[in-house]
Amino acid sequence: MAKATAKKAAPKKSAAPKAAPKKSAAPKAAPKKSAAPKAAPKKSAAFKASPKKAVAKKAAAKTAVKTAAPKAAPKKVVALSDETMLQNLFLDSLKDIYYAEKSGAKALPKMAKAATSEQLRGAFEQHAQQTNGQVQRLEQVFEQLGKKAQGKKCEAIEGLVREADSLIKDTKKGSKTRDVALIMAAQKMEHYEIASYGSIATLAAQMGESQVKELLGQTLQEEKDTDELLTQIALSNINQEAEQEGGESEVSGQQSQGADEKLDPKAGDDGNTEQ
Repeated sequence: MAKATAKKAAPKKSAAPKAAPKKSAAPKAAPKKSAAPKAAPKKSAAFKASPKKAVAKKAAAKTAVKTAAPKAAPKKVVALSDETMLQNLFLDSLKDIYYAEKSGAKALPKMAKAATSEQLRGAFEQHAQQTNGQVQRLEQVFEQLGKKAQGKKCEAIEGLVREADSLIKDTKKGSKTRDVALIMAAQKMEHYEIASYGSIATLAAQMGESQVKELLGQTLQEEKDTDELLTQIALSNINQEAEQEGGESEVSGQQSQGADEKLDPKAGDDGNTEQ
């Protein structure tokens, strides 16, 4: 009976191999650890997203800069446009010729007194009155433009007036040679005024100031007519008679200065001149 019991107990020891499969369950858990590589793509997604955002921001910044630049450009162009500078030049030229005309209006009567020929004296007196009208016409131009009538010191006309005064001093009173000198001095002034009016009248037309151009054109024609008249007077007899006068017409500045009224080169400055 005891042996039989021993044989029956033997099978209980063989039950151990059945427990082995429980230990092999560990390899089944391994796939759970391998799930970590699946999480890796989530981290790499962050790296993929950041370049896209960076590229988008850069593109947006470039687009903003490019689109903003054209909007700012017109402001700079307007501030420095040729039209604005042209208007400034035009206004300065008006002030210059305004000063010149006022100087001429005061110099011409004195030149008339210094003239020997009655015809030349009459021409100077007539043009002096005409010049006063030209000054008033320029004041209309300033008013038309909505600007104050104001002169600007004209170095050119002051130099021409000084030259005229010098010619009077260097020629004999009552001689036709002096008349020739006076015609030369007056025509130099006329030529300067013709050039000035021709230029500013053209600018007025360019800027669409048709009424201003018409006013300036009237004065321009008057200056041309005066220049032509002085040429006719010189050619009529004055140049020929002056040629026959000889060397006795030459006098010193001291001899002539006391007999003639001195021309004022700053006659255009009446207190309303731009400094």
